[in-house]
Amino acid sequence: MALKSNSADGRTRSSIQIFIVVGLCGFFYILGAWQRSGFGKADNLAMEITKSTGDCNIIPNLSFETHHGGDAGSIDNSDSKPKTFQPCHSRFTDYTPCQDQKRAMTFPRENMNYRERHCPPQKEKLHCLIPAPQGYVTPFSWPKSRDYVPFANAPYKSLTVEKAIQNWVQYEGNVFRFPGGGTQFPQGADKYIDQLASVLPITNGTVRTALDTGCGVASLGAYLWSRNVIAMSFAPRDSHEAQVQFALERGVPAVIGVFGTVKLPYPSKAFDMAHCSRCLIPWGANDGMYLMEVDRVLRPGGYWVLSGPPINWKNNYISWQRPKEELEEEQRKIEETAKLLCWDKKYEKGEMAIWQKRVNAGSCRAKQDDSRATLCKSADADDAWYKKMEACITPYSDSGSSDEVAGGELKEFPERLYAIPPRVASGSIPGVSVETYQDYNNEWKRHVNAYKKINKLIDSGRYRNIMDMNAGMGGFAAALESPKLWVMNVVPTIAEKSTLGVIYERGLIGIYHDWCEAFSTYPRTYDLIHANGVFSLYRDK
Repeated sequence: MALKSNSADGRTRSSIQIFIVVGLCGFFYILGAWQRSGFGKADNLAMEITKSTGDCNIIPNLSFETHHGGDAGSIDNSDSKPKTFQPCHSRFTDYTPCQDQKRAMTFPRENMNYRERHCPPQKEKLHCLIPAPQGYVTPFSWPKSRDYVPFANAPYKSLTVEKAIQNWVQYEGNVFRFPGGGTQFPQGADKYIDQLASVLPITNGTVRTALDTGCGVASLGAYLWSRNVIAMSFAPRDSHEAQVQFALERGVPAVIGVFGTVKLPYPSKAFDMAHCSRCLIPWGANDGMYLMEVDRVLRPGGYWVLSGPPINWKNNYISWQRPKEELEEEQRKIEETAKLLCWDKKYEKGEMAIWQKRVNAGSCRAKQDDSRATLCKSADADDAWYKKMEACITPYSDSGSSDEVAGGELKEFPERLYAIPPRVASGSIPGVSVETYQDYNNEWKRHVNAYKKINKLIDSGRYRNIMDMNAGMGGFAAALESPKLWVMNVVPTIAEKSTLGVIYERGLIGIYHDWCEAFSTYPRTYDLIHANGVFSLYRDK
């Protein structure tokens, strides 16, 4: 009897255990279904965030139907598969489509035409994914990235030999180290900037945007950052292998570019300072055309710095190993063009000279009435994309008095970031008033706050190089403003409004670009890309 009783108890316990297991399974199944239905706590939280951050400009009439013409009939998607791209050959690791070295050599060398943008025809475009070099690793975070770059990310040692005594870059084990030197400042960019700051109003925020021509590895821009100055650095893709790539790997704003036959892709009155340190640009050539282009992008009251040949040629022609007659003529042409542009020389010491552009045309008219001064005829000085560079002087905007800054005076940075830009205040941007501009900025503050709730890494130091593909008036970049990051504000050339000038008036940087072509940069050089509205802008292309 005892044996039968134990057997019955065992069956009862087994039945209870089975019932409990089935019950738990059913409970968790129902719980999972409830959570997936959209009524869970996480979804309620997401709904609250969405409501609190406002409308995100959803366009009600945006059509996602195909815009291709022709009578194609109906399309059967039953067997369609996502399009996949295979990796390119490893020789394309650092491919830059519009600055391809092989293609460049087929163009004329006159006026550096062969170093300009020459994009491949449709039949030559790659349809594969650019591979990373073997051993590629995540770049160091700023500010360590200013001084160190993993060797595997840009495995090119030529500059460590070619520029060894100038302290551009040194190879140490598995990293490159950047001591901060340059051809004109082998003892470091900081001391060089101290010399600049003794003449230029850098410390008070007057000089905020800078253009560094022939930048090398962009050490000047790297060290200006700590002075709250943001530099747009550029250099050609030439025998100085990977110089712009090094700059971007370091976390310094830079693009591949050159003074050649077309205008620089920046608006007029953009930069507070332009700089050349042994940049090898023939400033006196072509009737001063290159200096006139600097004048176009330099704001009224801005500064041009020339460091190196031919400044102080009398004491340096032997060490430079150049004929003194050649250097004397080069400096004469520079001085002559500067006077024609009404630039005042503010400083000359050692191998450095600094000129300042006048603030308006009133104090300059007599010189520009010179028969040699040809004024540009273009009605839009901001229209620069693939436009031929000319030896002409960009006229000043109108000003009311001899002391008034042509085009409007800018606040000191950081107040400048949210002050009303002169182009907005004057009504130069169609459809944009002071009120709509302020609303625009408030809207982007809400959007960026929402982004930060979704992506906690924004402004953590993880993302240094950021691109906004359709920047508008720079609202995204302004709301993100931080010493940990910078934004390349791209204004598409087909945008309805030309707003890049506003972006520079805010103390931000950017560039014109047509997204039907490749960007002037190296692969893998941006940490985060913001594409608000760019796809609908180009949907018919």
